[in-house]
Amino acid sequence: MTEPKVALIHDYLVQYGGAEKTLEAIMELFPAAPIYTGVYKPKLLSSQINSRKIICPNNSLLNMFPKHLTFLMPTVFESFDLREYDIIISDGTAWPKGVLTTPQQLHISYVHTPPRFLYKYSVESSVRNSLIYKPFVSYLDHYLRMWDFSAAQRPDYLLANSQEIRKRIQKFYKRDAKVIYPPVEIDFPTKFDTDQNFAEPYYLSVGRLSAYKNLDILVQAFNLLGMHLTIAGTGIEEPKLKKMAKPNIKFLGRVSELEKHQLYANCLGLIFPVVDEDLGIVPIEAMAHGKPVLAHRSGGVLETVQEGFSGMFFDTVTVESLIEKIKEFDTAIRAKKFNPEQIKQTTQNYGKERFKKEFSSFVREKWEEHNARTTGSTNNNL
Repeated sequence: MTEPKVALIHDYLVQYGGAEKTLEAIMELFPAAPIYTGVYKPKLLSSQINSRKIICPNNSLLNMFPKHLTFLMPTVFESFDLREYDIIISDGTAWPKGVLTTPQQLHISYVHTPPRFLYKYSVESSVRNSLIYKPFVSYLDHYLRMWDFSAAQRPDYLLANSQEIRKRIQKFYKRDAKVIYPPVEIDFPTKFDTDQNFAEPYYLSVGRLSAYKNLDILVQAFNLLGMHLTIAGTGIEEPKLKKMAKPNIKFLGRVSELEKHQLYANCLGLIFPVVDEDLGIVPIEAMAHGKPVLAHRSGGVLETVQEGFSGMFFDTVTVESLIEKIKEFDTAIRAKKFNPEQIKQTTQNYGKERFKKEFSSFVREKWEEHNARTTGSTNNNL
């Protein structure tokens, strides 16, 4: 039997974050598989992704305004002609799971989360709340939620990136999903352990500077505390945050992977004030360096951070509440109540090779079952 042909489907290729690193790991398992996507901006991506064959609609309006034209995306993904492939592997939040396949094809969809903007979770962009769009949003969201539910019934199997997302899939799609945690960088050179160039002890925040990350609350808290805070990342909130920050808060902008791990290795701890995060790769990366995490008590971080062992939680997103918890967090760190080596051990189930092994095993198993049903053969040849 010939080797099955595989196609990969991804929401948008417009940034390089956790979803794109997950895509890269899947790409390594299927080196001949092309990638179908709704929007493609190669300058913002890794060479590994750009080296692959990318199929994307040649639509300049979609490329310029993808967040303004979300209502067109179902049609875009349903228009992909995937008939030449045996296995379809989609990953993303909204659109990839909605591609059209035949009963002879196997479709496995890795869901990072049901689309946050449709189910009233906080999102990065406020475009949909603008005066221009708001009158139409309610109607469009109703249509898109109906499409999203229908699209979620199309894959043969759903995978979730955390127990939190599995619960959302059960609630919104009435389906179950197997949890396979995404690949996280937990292996790195020991040279990151210490660096004397970091003179002042500092707390760290890493990620895109978006409104839903609650970094304005974080900046206000550190303004009043006077402690050193380093913020790595860029985003639409950057000018506002810089304007309100005092000199004890340092903005580094976009940093390389090397610089990011250097920052983790030398910080006192990570502050992660995001509410209802899907999983939270940044806290896992910090803990892989033995650093404790202070996070909001919600979402996927409840699966990864162990209170009193690898971090702490705060419950109310206010400046006063955060200040109180940061003081408690700082006292615990300076009293050496967190064991770096024990914290590192809690991240061992999140590595890239573990992800590839679990993902490959799942696809191989389901392809063998599918192949047996459709052809009567048990030779999966994967």
